[in-house]
Amino acid sequence: MIRFVMFWMISLFIGLSPLSALAADFASIDNLDDKRTVENYQKSIDLCLEALAANPNDFGMTWRCARSCRWYSALYKRQGSGDWKEICAKYGKEGMKYAQQAIDLEPNKPNGYYWWASSAGEYLDGVSIFTVVKEGLVGKTRESLEKAYALDKTYEGAGAIMGLGRFWYVIPWPLKNKKHSLTYLREYQKTEFFGNPHEEGPIYLAELLVDLGGKDNLAEAKLLLEKAVMTDSIYYKDMATQILTKIDKP
Repeated sequence: MIRFVMFWMISLFIGLSPLSALAADFASIDNLDDKRTVENYQKSIDLCLEALAANPNDFGMTWRCARSCRWYSALYKRQGSGDWKEICAKYGKEGMKYAQQAIDLEPNKPNGYYWWASSAGEYLDGVSIFTVVKEGLVGKTRESLEKAYALDKTYEGAGAIMGLGRFWYVIPWPLKNKKHSLTYLREYQKTEFFGNPHEEGPIYLAELLVDLGGKDNLAEAKLLLEKAVMTDSIYYKDMATQILTKIDKP
């Protein structure tokens, strides 16, 4: 908090308006997040928390804090670090908390809804789908994804489209709906974001196609996975390799 207040006072002293100072702080957080390292995400979280201590009703800081918490846990998971499940459980829950604050502040913007659902996804990976069901988070996750989709389906690399595709696949029977999952993942496949670095959409689609079965589906899945295993993410490389093994079984 002290660092944030000092930054604010210096900004006023050198002639920046409060809004300009805030924009500069947003930029510093965005620049940290863009570099995608655990260390930078931790710095980003610290900056957000300092700012929110001074102004807890700052919409821009609430959703950025949720974003940083989500990516901090996601990167730990992708690196396969030994305690990644504990990190996902802790920071996934933190991300949901700050995303909910963003939703309360700006209910007609996609930011809070998307980062709530994304954080819930990390929390799920840290605990289990059964814990998420028990805690009553399934309905809220669906609602958040659908709200983000309705407000701006292209937000954050069309993440709500991919998220809905994954949601309908991972929830347990009798809610699981492979048809819905395929519809959303095919929609996501048509976007410019499909197959970009750092995103797992092709693996999700491939897993669904293998589950659906059929010669054409398996052939498409294999092509998707052969590219996906080139990722530098240990977590998703292992996931893609395991699905490939299912296809190659005699």
